[in-house]
Amino acid sequence: MLRQGKPKNVIIHTDRVSQYLSKDYIKAIEGYGAKRSYSAKGNPYDNAVIKSFHAILKKEEIYQNIYRSYEKANLAIFEFIESWYNNKRIHSSIGYLTPNEFEKLAA
Repeated sequence: MLRQGKPKNVIIHTDRVSQYLSKDYIKAIEGYGAKRSYSAKGNPYDNAVIKSFHAILKKEEIYQNIYRSYEKANLAIFEFIESWYNNKRIHSSIGYLTPNEFEKLAA
């Protein structure tokens, strides 16, 4: 779902790797008005949801294709997420809804 403007009440949760602790990253996140959240040090379970998403992305898109350029890979991954994952792929953890259906319920 493409959103207009700046989303409200957004929390971006990441692990504690250096790129997410950098001054540039923090400045960018604060520029969007989002809140930062970090996983506990040495606790891999804090990132289970995003790790699950990355596993699905790799198994269902990336490992199934050969990309001839960065631009083609970027477009294919964008289309996988926006066309398939968010709109058609149901998830048992959210009541067998798609992410966009679930988000609409929360609005």
